Amino acid sequence: MEAVHFKSNFWRNIFLVLILVFTACKNDQQKDENLEENESVDNSQATLEEPKAQVYRITTNSMEFNLPKNTLQSGWHNIEYRNNSNETHFVIFEKYPEGKGLADTEKEVGPAFQEGMDFIMEGEMDKAMAAFGKLPEWYSKVEFYGGTGLISPKSVAESTIKLDPGVYVLECYVKMPDGRFHSAAGMVDELFVTNKENEQDPPKSDYTIEIGSENGIVMEDNPSAGIKTFRVDFKDQKLHENFVGHDVHLVRVENDATQDSLTSWLNWSIPKGLMTPAPQGFKFIGGIQEMAEGKTGYFKADLKPGNYVLVSEVPNQKEKSLLKEFKVE
Repeated sequence: MEAVHFKSNFWRNIFLVLILVFTACKNDQQKDENLEENESVDNSQATLEEPKAQVYRITTNSMEFNLPKNTLQSGWHNIEYRNNSNETHFVIFEKYPEGKGLADTEKEVGPAFQEGMDFIMEGEMDKAMAAFGKLPEWYSKVEFYGGTGLISPKSVAESTIKLDPGVYVLECYVKMPDGRFHSAAGMVDELFVTNKENEQDPPKSDYTIEIGSENGIVMEDNPSAGIKTFRVDFKDQKLHENFVGHDVHLVRVENDATQDSLTSWLNWSIPKGLMTPAPQGFKFIGGIQEMAEGKTGYFKADLKPGNYVLVSEVPNQKEKSLLKEFKVE
């Protein structure tokens, strides 16, 4: 895949340090190569039809990623993320520049990250920006390859993405109640993708979603109930005010839920943004994380009758047409 090119490497570095969190809490004993279904998982998501192609299953039981293996062939992969925990999570795939990996994050990012976050908590944004300016230049070369959208506790998300050869960091940067990112508590891991390409094809889609900075989120057809596969085409990509690119999350909305509480919570750059607990009245059921312009990803969801939104993890979604409401009959 082509690299994501941004106008300002400095702002790109700021964003990446905030989400690629320093951690020394990896526990290899948490790996489980024979992951089985957990009975506590929400049956509405656990009953997603198994695709014919091989599935790469990632599981979270508390605050970790359990990977079935840490090496994959390049090409298309069906990613199934089983969130057995009591908190909302996601998985994003970040391709590191050649020669870099988690060890480099620990060595080069830790001090700058700690200093910058301390200043942010104190409201000293100028000092925080100066601290993040100490980050290594190579952070500007990290690329986003998608991943699963936000998924509520005891539920399953399934996405299909195409991986190029290289080293990937997988993480969740939802925040804990004290403001620390989940990645700081162990929700970060490393994946190696080889030059050998698999023979897997992308899935067939029921609906197509286009997302871009000009027209926002566009989906011409109204989905019907049942297990559906959505294709997401990224018409362009840009950094928004919170230093992230646009993505797509599918959310079921209860009748008494206040939509403003959802849209504000999706902005990580405010104190309560992406902080546990997630707002009441919303069921996160997957989506596709940020990708580069011209790239495509897929996600699958079991749609029950009710009200839904497709929404991006950026500020001012309504003004940018990055929030689309629809109803499933």
